Amino acid sequence: MQKKLLGLAVAGALAAPGIALAQVEVYGFVNMSVGQVKYDSVSPNAGLATGVSSVTKMDVASHASNYGIRGRENIGMGQTAWFQIEQNAPMERSNNVAITPASRNSAVGVQGNWGNLFIGQWTTPWADLDALWAVGSVGGWTPVTSVIGRRETTGTAPNANCANGGHGIATSCDAVEAGSGVGHAFWRRTSQSIFYQSPVFAGVQIKLSYQTNEGKASAEAAVPNANAQMWSSSVQWAGMGGRVRVGAAFDSHKDFSTVGKTDTGWRVTGGWNFGVVDVGFAYEQMTYALSTAAGGAQGATYSGNDCEAKQYGLGVAVPVGQGAIRGSWAVAKDLEGTGCNVVIGSPAGAGFGGATTWTLGYDYRFSKRTTIGAGYATIDNKSGDATNPGGVHAWTGLPPNQSGAGSVANGPLPGGDVSTFFVNMIHRF
Repeated sequence: MQKKLLGLAVAGALAAPGIALAQVEVYGFVNMSVGQVKYDSVSPNAGLATGVSSVTKMDVASHASNYGIRGRENIGMGQTAWFQIEQNAPMERSNNVAITPASRNSAVGVQGNWGNLFIGQWTTPWADLDALWAVGSVGGWTPVTSVIGRRETTGTAPNANCANGGHGIATSCDAVEAGSGVGHAFWRRTSQSIFYQSPVFAGVQIKLSYQTNEGKASAEAAVPNANAQMWSSSVQWAGMGGRVRVGAAFDSHKDFSTVGKTDTGWRVTGGWNFGVVDVGFAYEQMTYALSTAAGGAQGATYSGNDCEAKQYGLGVAVPVGQGAIRGSWAVAKDLEGTGCNVVIGSPAGAGFGGATTWTLGYDYRFSKRTTIGAGYATIDNKSGDATNPGGVHAWTGLPPNQSGAGSVANGPLPGGDVSTFFVNMIHRF
C-alpha cells in the first residue's frame, strides 16, 4: 500500500493538473555483492605483448539493480492499458555509470484475454527463456551474465549506417546503435520494438518481438540497403503445477553483422523441479553472417565462412530450510568458422577462445523481499597463444583488471581467468 501511495504521489507530480492516475506504483530491485576478486596471471599471447602477474582485490558490485514506475488502468471490455518506465540504479562506480531514464524494460501497451501487445524497449523472447533454467544462480554471479548468450560485447547492434558497422561511414548514431560486438547481442533487450505475448493456454505461451528498421537508408545513400531489423520468437510450456518447464527460441537479425545478410540463433532451455532438487539446462547456437565482399571507405575486406558460437549449461538448486544450495556450470565453445577472422569492434581474434564457468553458493530467503547469500564463482578462459588471444569472458560488474583503476577493462585480459568469493544481498520493493 505504501509503495502504491508513493507511486500515486510521483504520478501526480508528473501528470498535468487535474488528471488522476490510478493503480500506479514505484518498484525496484537492488542486487549487490561484496567480495574478493582474483585475476590470474596471463602468459604472452597474440593479445598481449608481455605477460602480466595476478592481482587480488576487494570489490563492491551491483548486479542490474534498477527502479521504476508502472501503472495499469481498466479501459473497458475486459481490456487493460498499462505502462512501465524502468532505469538502471548504479549502486557503485557511480562516477562512471550515469542513470539513464527508461534504459531498462520500458513500454506502453494493452492487455486482454487475447494476449499482451506493447511497444518500447524490453527483453527479447530469447532472453526471457533464461528464467526457465537459471535456478543455480546466486546473486549476479551466474552463467547468464558471463557465458550463456554472451559471445558479444555489451554493445547492442553494429549499424550499417554507422562507422562501427565496419564500412567507415562516419554518420551520426545514438549510443545504443553505435555499440560494437560480433553481430547483435542475442541476450539483450531491444529498443524501438513491437512485442506480443499470447495468453497461457494449457501451459503454453508464445512470445514475439520485432525491432523496427528505423535506420533504413535509401538506395542513393552512402551505404545502400542498410535495413537493420530483427525478429525474436519463443514458445514455452509449463506442466505439473510448474514443476516441469521447457522453452525454445529462434532469432533472426538482418543487416547487423553484414549488410544484406542475416544472423540467426536458436536455443532450448528448461528444467524439472523434483522437490528435493530443481535442475535446469540450456543449449544455444548463434551464427553470425560475417562473410561478404570488399568493404567501404576504409578498404576493409571480409572473407570466409560465417562465424558460429555454441554454449550450454546446467543449474541445480537443493532446498535447505528457507534457502537453497545453488550451483551452475556452463561452457562456451571456441568460435567456429573462418568468418570469425573479422570481429567488428574487437582486436583480431579477441574473444575467439571459449571458457568454462561454475558457481557454488547458498542463499537464504529472509522474506519475500530480502535474500542474503554467499558463494564462490570462477571463469576459466581458454589460454591464448601466438596466433590467438584466448577467451575474454567475464561477469557483468567486475572491477578493473591488472591494468589498474584508470582502465575501462572491467574483465580479464585475453586468456586470463577470474574468480570471486562473495556475499550477496537482494532486496525487492
